[in-house]
Amino acid sequence: MATIASSSASPLAHRQPPESGFLAEVRAFWRLFFARAFDPYRPELHYMRGPGPAWRARHVAVSPAVQSMVAEIRAAKTLGPSTPGPSAPL
Repeated sequence: MATIASSSASPLAHRQPPESGFLAEVRAFWRLFFARAFDPYRPELHYMRGPGPAWRARHVAVSPAVQSMVAEIRAAKTLGPSTPGPSAPL
């Protein structure tokens, strides 16, 4: 059987209250300044590298023969099933 005990000797219990006054404001300013000025996180180096392989697969340049076939198929689809097409042998 496990027993869980709570104690008030945690590091959070011994933390000092936040400073107030001019010196605290100056320290907070410089801490924030250095954190933002020298932040090593630069998302443009990692995430914004252009299109990936999935985009290239969708937008690949097709040959003129394939383009004409695609155009014919799209035209046939827009005309609907009422146009006579080749009949399948029975």
